[in-house]
Amino acid sequence: MERPVDPDVLLQARPPSPVREVRDERFERHGVRLLLKRDDLVHPELPGNKWRKLAPNLRAAVDGGYRGLVTFGGAYSNHLLAAAAAGRLLGLATTGIVRGDELAGRPLNPTLARCAADGMRLHFVARSAYRRKGEPEVARQLIAGAGAAGAYPVPEGGSNVLALEGCAGLGRELHGVSDVVAVACGTGGTLAGLAAGLAPGQRALGVPVLAGGFLAAEIRSLQEQAFGGPAGDWSLAEGFDHGGYARVPAALEAFAADFEDRHGLPVERIYVAKLLWALAELAAAGAFPAGSAVTAVVTGRPPEPPGRPRGAAR
Repeated sequence: MERPVDPDVLLQARPPSPVREVRDERFERHGVRLLLKRDDLVHPELPGNKWRKLAPNLRAAVDGGYRGLVTFGGAYSNHLLAAAAAGRLLGLATTGIVRGDELAGRPLNPTLARCAADGMRLHFVARSAYRRKGEPEVARQLIAGAGAAGAYPVPEGGSNVLALEGCAGLGRELHGVSDVVAVACGTGGTLAGLAAGLAPGQRALGVPVLAGGFLAAEIRSLQEQAFGGPAGDWSLAEGFDHGGYARVPAALEAFAADFEDRHGLPVERIYVAKLLWALAELAAAGAFPAGSAVTAVVTGRPPEPPGRPRGAAR
């Protein structure tokens, strides 16, 4: 197998991503300006935080002479999708360790089917073992069991030291743009890096898409590893998970469809819809002082319709 192509060639992105202000009375009636950071446009196949977190890790994998990459995710993981697409672009073998060994005998859902189509080898593991993947010895066993012992390891969600450095660039792009910069959170890496990159006086706000209240400790740990301690002003707005990851109840679906109609923006449901809903609720509750400007980071796009080429214009 030939050495993978230089990632700087095939992972060309277009930062800084554009910022667009939208007129929405749900914010304006409270004296709040809403801006959208269209990070979903930064790369055609690795949108938003996926490019920012994966690109530095992919460079490290290629520069280190690794022939493959192994990572972790659930059955609906956007991170697995991005890792598989990156592997296809770079000619880098990818292995995805997927939560839930009961899925091994079932038809692949659209997310995992796309991963497989992009060449990712899927290895399903018991949920009890998956929960312990943060323990080094358990992670080594899971990776060896997946036949990927020599591959470059990337954690679930792509959140590690290199990823945080990549996401700090997102914060630097937003210097002076708004008072608050908000982002939906899965593993917390994007928020941890974003906060570090913002200017003094700016605040990062994270909206967790999973329940559990575990993210604050994870973010503090990630910043300790990446920056040696706390970095930037950040907080979490809990309670907007709508029942858990990948749960899109009817009210959230209606809100997302209405936002699309109002502003001509395709709204990704698992992360972005929950972020926008939370910001509207927080504005109504007076969480942002009148005169504030709030930027919502659009980290991804809805799945492509069947039959549409990857990365095709909408």
